[in-house]
Amino acid sequence: MKTCFLIILPLALMSTLFSPPTDAAEVGCATTNCHAGLMTIVPEELPMMQRIRQEGQLHGDPDGCVVCHGGNPKATTKEKAHQGIPASMKEVLGPKEYYPDPGSIWISDKSCGQCHPGYTYRAKRSLMNTEAGTIQGNLHTWGLEEVAHHNVPWGNYDLVDDDGPVPLFTVSSKTYKKYMRTLLRLFPKQFPSQLKQVPKPTLSEVKNDPKRAALTYQRQECQRCHIGVKGRKKRGDYRGMGCSACHIPYSNEGYYEGDDKTINKKERGHLLKHRIVGNRKTGGIPVENCNSCHNRGKRIGVSFQGLMEFPYGSPYDKEGKTQPKLHTKSYLFISDDLHHQMDQSREGNPVAGLLCQDCHTTIGMHGDGNIHGTTLAQVEIECSDCHGTPEKYPWELPIGFNDEFGRKLTGKARGLSKKRLIDDINFGYPYNARDGYLLTSRGNPFGNVVKDKKKVILHSATGLDFTVPVLKNIAKKNTWKNIDAQTSMASIPGHIEKMECYTCHASWAPQCYGCHVKVDYSKDKTGKQHAALDWVASGSRNTKSGQTAESTHGAKGILIPGKITEKRSYLRWEDPLLGINGEGRISPLMPGCQVAYTVIDKDGKTLAHNVIAQSRDESTAQTQKRIPLAIDMAPVQPHTAQRKARPCESCHANAKVAGLGIGGGSFGLKQSRDIVEELVDATTGEVIPSRYSLQIPGIPDLLFDWSQIVTRDGIQLATVGTHWPMSRPFNKEELDRFLRAGTCIGCHRYMGKMDVWKRVQVKGGMTQKGHEALMGRMLKKAAKNGFLK
Repeated sequence: MKTCFLIILPLALMSTLFSPPTDAAEVGCATTNCHAGLMTIVPEELPMMQRIRQEGQLHGDPDGCVVCHGGNPKATTKEKAHQGIPASMKEVLGPKEYYPDPGSIWISDKSCGQCHPGYTYRAKRSLMNTEAGTIQGNLHTWGLEEVAHHNVPWGNYDLVDDDGPVPLFTVSSKTYKKYMRTLLRLFPKQFPSQLKQVPKPTLSEVKNDPKRAALTYQRQECQRCHIGVKGRKKRGDYRGMGCSACHIPYSNEGYYEGDDKTINKKERGHLLKHRIVGNRKTGGIPVENCNSCHNRGKRIGVSFQGLMEFPYGSPYDKEGKTQPKLHTKSYLFISDDLHHQMDQSREGNPVAGLLCQDCHTTIGMHGDGNIHGTTLAQVEIECSDCHGTPEKYPWELPIGFNDEFGRKLTGKARGLSKKRLIDDINFGYPYNARDGYLLTSRGNPFGNVVKDKKKVILHSATGLDFTVPVLKNIAKKNTWKNIDAQTSMASIPGHIEKMECYTCHASWAPQCYGCHVKVDYSKDKTGKQHAALDWVASGSRNTKSGQTAESTHGAKGILIPGKITEKRSYLRWEDPLLGINGEGRISPLMPGCQVAYTVIDKDGKTLAHNVIAQSRDESTAQTQKRIPLAIDMAPVQPHTAQRKARPCESCHANAKVAGLGIGGGSFGLKQSRDIVEELVDATTGEVIPSRYSLQIPGIPDLLFDWSQIVTRDGIQLATVGTHWPMSRPFNKEELDRFLRAGTCIGCHRYMGKMDVWKRVQVKGGMTQKGHEALMGRMLKKAAKNGFLK
C-alpha cells in the first residue's frame, strides 16, 4: 500500500520540471481523424484538465488521452494505438497497457490511482465491490450454515485486509480511527479481515443438499451490481466499471450523445458523453447513476425518487402501450424523499433537490480500507449529524450519537473541524469552512456541511446551497409545523433516545412479500442444459486491459448451470413494520429475502419443493420452543422521508406495524395447505369431479402470513435482520407498551401544549394512581357535560 502514495509526487514534479512541446504539428488522439470532436474528460478551464494535458505531452499525446487510457499515441492504426506502450517509452510513468475503461477496478490503480492514490485499494474492499452483506443476508434465508450466527465468510472475490484493522490515514480522522477500533473489537464478525470468493456449487452438491442451489441463485441474480463487472445490459442498468460505475454517466437508454464518430450512436451500452462527474467543479453524480444498482434489495435508489415496482405497467401511453421496462420492471410513483423533492420556495421556480453524494461520504462510497460485512458497518452518517436534536445542536452531540449499537455514550460534545478530510484542492470542492465543518457520528468532517453561527449550510454538488432545518432552533423559536411534531420530538424524549429519525419520517417503504425462487438444472426444449451468466466468474476473468468476460460489446460472459425463476406473493407500500435494528434503535422493517425455494435437478426431478429454512441461530431460538423461520424482515433506512411524518396512530394503533401481521395476523392462515378450487361436497369438503387441478400449492412451514414476525405473546416467528446481534422484533413487554399507547394518543398529543398540560397535573406527580384519578375525573366531567352522547 505504501508505494501507491509515491506515484503522485514524480508526476507533479515532471509537470513543472519539463516544458511541454510547442510544435503545432503535434497532434493527439482527440485531434486526429480518429477521435476528432471528443469532449474533454472535464471542462477545459479546470486544473485537472490542464494537468492531464501536461502529462500527456510527456507521453507524446498533447490531448492527454494516454494519461488515463494508456495505449500508443505514436501509432497510425487503431490496432497499434490500442496496444501497450512501445519499449522505447517504458521509462515514462503512467499506464503501460491500453484501457478501454480506465475506471475498471482491475486496473484503476494505474489510471485513476495516479492522482487518487489508495482509492482502488479502498474500493476493492468496499461493499460496492464485495457485496458481502448481500451474500450473507440472502444465503442465510436459504439456511446455509456457513453464514449463520452473523458470519460473513464470502464476497465476490478473495480479499485480504492487507493494511490491518486501522483505517487508512488519508481518509479518516484520529477520532474516526479510535471509534472504529472499538466497533471492530465489539463486532469482529461484521468487520472480517478476509473474504473468500462465494463458492460455485456442483450439480452433485446440489443433489445431496438442495439448499446449495442458493449459490447458483446468488451468482446469477444477486451479484450483477458490484463494480467489478459492467452490469446487466438492460434499460436503466447501463454503467461503467469500478470508478466509472459512478463517475461516468450513462443514460437509461444507453446511447452515446457525444461527437466522437468512432462510437456508434445507434448502439446501446455506451456512456452518455465523455465526461467525469463528481463535485461542484465537474457536476454532481446524478441520482439515476446510483439507481443502475440500487433498484433491487432494499431498493433505496428508486424509493428515493418515489418509485416502487408493480406488475401492471399502467397507465397506457398515447399509442396504447404500457410503460417501457426500467431495470426490467414497471413502476408506480408513490412519493419521493423530501431530500429529492423539487423546492418551490425560490420565486416559484422548481430547483432540484439533493444528490446521494451530498449526504453520503467518501467512506460510505469508497470504504476506508477495511472490509465491511454490512451497510451499517461502512456507512458513517446519521440524520442528527446535520439536524441535531431539540435539545442539542449537531456539534453539541457526542461522537456515536444514533450509532450506539447498545452502548451508553458518555463522551463530550463532538465539536467541529476547521479542515476537510483531504485538505487538497485536487480532491472534492474546497468550500469555506465558516465556523467549521460538521462531523459525522463517527468523527470525520463533512467536506460540504458547515456551521454558520446557529445555522447549518449544506453545499450540494448540484451548485445549490441549502439551509438545513435545525431542531434546536425550531424548539427555541417554537416554530413546530404541528402539535404532533412537537409532542413526538420535544415532549417525549424517549423517541429521540430510542428511535431512528426515519422511523416516523419514512412514511412508506417498498414491501415485496414472499420471494418464490425456482432453480432449474434440467434441459431446455433444444436439449441443452439451462445456464445463465455467472457474474462472479465473469468478473474474475479480467484482462490486462481491465475488461472482464462480460464487459465488452457482444460478450456473453461465463455461464453457470441452472435457470432462475422468481415470483412473489404480494406487494405493499404503506405502513412499514417496526422493530429493533442492529444499532439497537427502533427502525422501519421491510421484507428482505423471504425465500421459499424449489429446486429441479438435471434430470427434471424435484429435489426441494416450496421449502422455507429455519433460523436456528436467532437468539430467541435459544429461549423459546418455536424456532423462527429464516425468511427475513430486514431493518432499513427506506430513503422515503416526508416532511409530514407518520401520525402517531398509524403505528400505535396498527397491529401490522407492531409485527403482528396485516389484520393482526388473521390473514394468510392456510398458506401451508394445498388449495383446490372446484365443485365440492358442502358437507364433507370432498372434491366432486375426479379430474381436477391443484390451484394453490401449499408451503408446508408457512403457518402465518409473510407480514407477521412475532405473536402477541412475544414469540418470534421469523428472522429480523441477519447481520447484527441486536436486531429483533418487539418483545412482549414492548408490544404491550407500543399498542397500549394507541389509547393514550388522544391526551398525550397535547403534551406539547404546555398551557393545556399544566392544567391537568396531579398532586404528587403522575403516578399510576394519579393517572387513574385524572382519567376518572375527565370521564365524569365528559359524562356530566354530555360529551359522551
